[in-house]
Amino acid sequence: MGSIQDRVALVTGAGQGIGRAIALKLAAEGARVVVNDIDAEAAHETVEAVAKTGAAGVAVVGSVTEEGFAGRFVDTAMQRFGGLDIIVNNAGYTWDAVIQRMTDEQWEAMLAVHVTAPFKILRAAQPLISRMHKAEREAGGRRTRKVVNISSISGLDGNPGQANYSSAKAAVVGLTKTLSKEWGRYDVTVNAVAFGYIQTRLTQARSVADGHISVEGHDIRVGMTDDRVSMLEEAIPMGRAGTPEEAAGAVYLFCSPESDYVSGETLVCGGGYHF
Repeated sequence: MGSIQDRVALVTGAGQGIGRAIALKLAAEGARVVVNDIDAEAAHETVEAVAKTGAAGVAVVGSVTEEGFAGRFVDTAMQRFGGLDIIVNNAGYTWDAVIQRMTDEQWEAMLAVHVTAPFKILRAAQPLISRMHKAEREAGGRRTRKVVNISSISGLDGNPGQANYSSAKAAVVGLTKTLSKEWGRYDVTVNAVAFGYIQTRLTQARSVADGHISVEGHDIRVGMTDDRVSMLEEAIPMGRAGTPEEAAGAVYLFCSPESDYVSGETLVCGGGYHF
């Protein structure tokens, strides 16, 4: 049996990349997973992969920024699996520009997906967590629940061309620290993982990918030049980018029973690299 057997985990942005790796890692450790992605096909593919691990999964398709999404997401966990134990706020993307060229829409989009969406999901989950905690205490038990918010070393140290993304990811740390203080009384740990250079469609070299993603009608350029990739790899003490599976492992550390007395912390998963 896995270390989080039968726990119910919610993972946003789990259709591909890091989110998919997180969902599969949690499933491999025994969790039942509520998989979200804006791409219906990708979300259902992850659910199928979850099933191959022997765990149960269900897809909740839609953008985390949609009105009413948070309640629908949380309610699905309760209706399908009868509980809520782990929340991983992973969904997001980048939309870069130097500040003089950054539009209001670019700024607001990053705040919406990286900060406001996690806030709404956690707010929607609070009544359920409070109620379950009270019932468990009255029955003489204790169950530690987990929240893991995804930040970035851009949020810790800044990054040129990412005033919007860096500000949003810095706010994630503030949200994490505050919720760790508010939710400790419910036996909930709230931590963050700040990723460095991880191999995803957002960070891969443009020479090996088309360098564009489509998000809610916007064609957004992503990826990095070969020179930028080489520079980063040389600067990282471990000499390479991390894999989505390694990123998922860092998240799992905060979902496992071994971290039951760790809260309000931000773990950097970056191979030793800092800006």
